Amino acid sequence: MTGKPQIGPQLFEFLRELAENNTRDWFHANKQRYEDDVREPMLQFISDFNGPLRKISRHFVADPRKSGGSLFRIYRDTRFSKNKIPYKTNVAAQFRHKQGKDVHAPGFYLSLAPGEIHGGAGIWHPDAPSLKKIRDTLIERPQAWKRAIGSNNFKATFELGGESLKRGPKGFDPEHPMIEDLKRKDFVAMTTFEEADAIHPDFLERFAATCRAGAPLTKFLTQALELEW
Repeated sequence: MTGKPQIGPQLFEFLRELAENNTRDWFHANKQRYEDDVREPMLQFISDFNGPLRKISRHFVADPRKSGGSLFRIYRDTRFSKNKIPYKTNVAAQFRHKQGKDVHAPGFYLSLAPGEIHGGAGIWHPDAPSLKKIRDTLIERPQAWKRAIGSNNFKATFELGGESLKRGPKGFDPEHPMIEDLKRKDFVAMTTFEEADAIHPDFLERFAATCRAGAPLTKFLTQALELEW
């Protein structure tokens, strides 16, 4: 794949129609539109993002494979859900650490849906051993954490989000000065874009700039997990 990313209004138009016609019959009849207007532009974007991503860290991956790469599947896993709607109404990609096996690895994130476009950095729902390492590092290196989330660029770009415990985690001092951060179950920072941003020719660079702003957070988490940055 070559050339500039080609995210266009057709991507959002398809997702709007999918939200109104979320059936296997409709999707099958419009599958070529999905491939032409959604999947291929996203794979192109992922491919083109490899260069900017490697300038942030060469240990993170932009993988443009149709299956098993950075792009999330459009198909919902309905096995354990009461909601049996078969397709997601957003399209998303994660650019995770090369040693990450799934979505629960440190990385960067992009999700596109009509009227709801998000960029992200950090780690979502880390497993228990990883969460323990991150919390231990918060205690051992509190100033590094504060620097990671305290720069003007970070604060102007992101808001920290995700789930937190109501009480301090077991084994940690409930009066610790870092207790609110120790309660976190996710260490993610999110930002938003407009549809006009996503279809603009400079969106790749805008997203790359967002990832650069979130890199100190991702770096802190990566190193807390004893992975290469």
